[in-house]
Amino acid sequence: MDEETRYQAVRSRDGRFDGVFFFAVGTTGIYCRPSCPAVTPKRANVRFFATAAAAQQAGFRACRRCRPDAVPGSAEWNVRADVVGRAMRLIADGVVDREGVAGLAARLGYSPRQVQRQLTAEVGAGPVALARAQRAHTARVLLQTTDLPVTAVAFASGFSSVRQFNDTVRAVYATTPSALRSAAPRTGRAARRAAAPTAGIPLRLAHRGPCPTGPVFDLLAHEAVPGVETVDGPPGARTYRRTLRLPYGIGIAAVDERPGTATGGRGARPGGWLDARLHLTDPRDLTTAVQRLRRLFDLDADPYAVDARLGADLRLAPLVAARPGLRSPGTADPEELAVRALVGRDRAALLVQRYGKALDAPCGTLTHLFPEPAVLAGAEPGGTLGALTAALADGTLRLDPGADRDAATAALRALPGLDDHTVAVIRTRALGDPDVAPPGTGAPDDWRPWRSYALRHLDVAGEPQPRLARAGR
Repeated sequence: MDEETRYQAVRSRDGRFDGVFFFAVGTTGIYCRPSCPAVTPKRANVRFFATAAAAQQAGFRACRRCRPDAVPGSAEWNVRADVVGRAMRLIADGVVDREGVAGLAARLGYSPRQVQRQLTAEVGAGPVALARAQRAHTARVLLQTTDLPVTAVAFASGFSSVRQFNDTVRAVYATTPSALRSAAPRTGRAARRAAAPTAGIPLRLAHRGPCPTGPVFDLLAHEAVPGVETVDGPPGARTYRRTLRLPYGIGIAAVDERPGTATGGRGARPGGWLDARLHLTDPRDLTTAVQRLRRLFDLDADPYAVDARLGADLRLAPLVAARPGLRSPGTADPEELAVRALVGRDRAALLVQRYGKALDAPCGTLTHLFPEPAVLAGAEPGGTLGALTAALADGTLRLDPGADRDAATAALRALPGLDDHTVAVIRTRALGDPDVAPPGTGAPDDWRPWRSYALRHLDVAGEPQPRLARAGR
């Protein structure tokens, strides 16, 4: 998009572009999302930025009306397989906070200087600034939804000192942490007062455009592994719960089904959110846990781009019209997904009971964490499962958010006994590739770069996938 097109999106308050870009107003020193309800500024006073971090680095503070730091992430970072896309996914997963810029660069196979240069050129901010913006958002969530002491919020958000925390909050929000807590919406304050100590952190997981949750919950209910996951409640009002192994501790997540889809036209703010709750043994895992839930429910997708492409196909058009915004679910744990894709639900349940780590305090039917690859590799070293878990354990195969998709696919295909269909499932769900068609599938090029979504439409509608015609007879 050129700047004039972006300005027109701002003038029309077009929520389709929330998170895709940000605009800042030089006369006020504030940056906003495109759908901000404030009076549209003059074109001469507007600057555009690819990320909130770039706007903050340029000296602008977040708008208190539209909360630009809370929008869905740009779908571009999920689609792109280059170093910038991989870096953005890793930063969102909290790698810079845990391992520093050097750790990020090592995972990407580049030098820190190269990563800094490429990110600055593409998104207007380096890895430190991007991580700082994310820490500020996490701090706001914790301040406004929990009763954690301010000092505890500082370290749980990833800041190395209280002074750094205070300075960042003042720079980003133009207020103190205590004042930011006091400014929480009434619903947030009420929830914080009413919540029991074990109720967890209430969250709204934002998405853009329509998002039919029924098909995602149907899939999760069909796949749920006892002890690790559960889906309860009647259709339209179900709750998905699962255990999470996180960098600093253990989490239990609950996400509520939200019936219907959100729509909007000119002047509206298309999109919505899923209500979620996170109970964490260590609050430092909040950012990572949120990002893993977002990948599971594919909440950073751009349904407008997907539907526009697939809706032009004669076969898919009625399916897209029936389910606009259909998502292609990912996973909250890529390594777990790879094992489950190989062995199936029933055997996965046996693996959980035999080798999964039991929770110190079970939560209803949630009793275990899924066993780690190293544990499985030692317990069942033979066959394809042993080869897969050994490759995951020793790093020969990487499926983290910054993994190179082609390199991971090559490593999967090198494993004995792993068929092409399983590899395709892992690439789609664990690696988040939006354009996967299993071998033998006659998915036309017209469906690119959204073949994963096209095949998902066919699956949900109960229609057979296209097959390549056989040569010969």
